[in-house]
Amino acid sequence: MTDSKEHLQTITDIRSMMERSSRFISLSGLSGVFAGIFALCGAYAAYIKLNSLNGIYRLLNDSAFMDVVVFLLVDAFVVLLASVAVGIMLTIRSSKKKGIKIWDATAKRLLINLLIPLITGGLFCLVLLSHGLVGLVAPSSLLFYGLALINASKYTLNDIRYLGICEIVLGLIASLYIGYGLLFWAAGFGVLHIVYGAVMYYKYER
Repeated sequence: MTDSKEHLQTITDIRSMMERSSRFISLSGLSGVFAGIFALCGAYAAYIKLNSLNGIYRLLNDSAFMDVVVFLLVDAFVVLLASVAVGIMLTIRSSKKKGIKIWDATAKRLLINLLIPLITGGLFCLVLLSHGLVGLVAPSSLLFYGLALINASKYTLNDIRYLGICEIVLGLIASLYIGYGLLFWAAGFGVLHIVYGAVMYYKYER
């Protein structure tokens, strides 16, 4: 009986080692929470800017349109930069705590599979802006982000796949309600991130 328990424990340990070597498990749930908070702050800044101009759709033939586009791009870049910076910091802390390398072959595969849809989506959104199709930017960003998460999920915790599915569903709904893109953007990148990050933190890090 004791030998059987020892064999089972050995098999469990081997499976655990294989899981750790094939998946990047150092992502911090708190990074998702902070990313959501930053996204909500960015969405609020964009709302204040657009509200002061009585709606962006009135600017499609106005010289102020490019100023609004530049503001939104800078706003999004600041949110992205802050989220990535905090995410890296918390991931490094998590990796040290678990005694896991932060940068290895699995992390590289995760990053590549995440960036391909993200970069494609970013370029596509720029094309939409160049054609004045502002209302499709938010749905498109949600859709491509969701696809990026699903594409990268096989190299990290499976939970991230559910976040990706939620982002895609929200993006599809947003495409039906053009004009409410900022609200959906805040829900997808803000609220969903906070909920996901909190769940991940309580599930894996407490």
